[in-house]
Amino acid sequence: MNNIISLSGGKDSTAMLLMMIERNEPIHSVIFFDTGWEFPEMYVHLDLLEKNTGVKIWKLHSCLPFEYWMTARPIVARKGENKGKIHRIGNGWPSMTRRWCTGKKVSAIELFCRPIPNPISCVGYAADETKRSISNPGNLLRFPLQEYNITEAQALQYCYDKGYNWGGLYNHFSRVSCFCCPLQRIGELRTLRKHFPELWNKMLEMDKAQPGHNKGFMGYKTVHDLDGKFAEEERQMKFERRGQI
Repeated sequence: MNNIISLSGGKDSTAMLLMMIERNEPIHSVIFFDTGWEFPEMYVHLDLLEKNTGVKIWKLHSCLPFEYWMTARPIVARKGENKGKIHRIGNGWPSMTRRWCTGKKVSAIELFCRPIPNPISCVGYAADETKRSISNPGNLLRFPLQEYNITEAQALQYCYDKGYNWGGLYNHFSRVSCFCCPLQRIGELRTLRKHFPELWNKMLEMDKAQPGHNKGFMGYKTVHDLDGKFAEEERQMKFERRGQI
């Protein structure tokens, strides 16, 4: 049995790895796909995991930086009057209907698994997590946390008990994947701007790099639109506080 641990680095996949080690389950490889857009605390967490477990974490990457795919890739039309011609530049920010970032991750994992006989991809979906689809052509899938009946809350507490705290990221966010993910809740974007201004400023720079036709970040709003919205909210809150004094 060649179990391949797909490690996002978050609470669920971390708990899955640690529990599989505790249960003496055979592990062929542990792989982490590095988008280049991870929280800095995530890299510290991965180093600590390697140090504490003695397990090597294979870090996979896209063949080209994500910034290229988002802002510079020439995209050729597949149909219509512009078929065969470049009709726009860059994939733009990922969205629910255009998750090109996930496609790059899946492709890299499939390439890693290709020479491994009978690979079984182990994914950290918790027992109480809403059912999600996952593309994994040709490989078997396992969801060990569901087999162990471990909920998301239990997975997080288990990691805390083992000494993993991600530098406090879970005090602010429900998910700790890419800091610039447009699919996160708007409240967490407010939190990012307030508590992680360096990362928020990086997002503003990424937003500037978008070609004119790829400006949308969340819906039809840009990061700069959201920045103005959050700044106005803060101004209103300060005004209300003054009025209460």
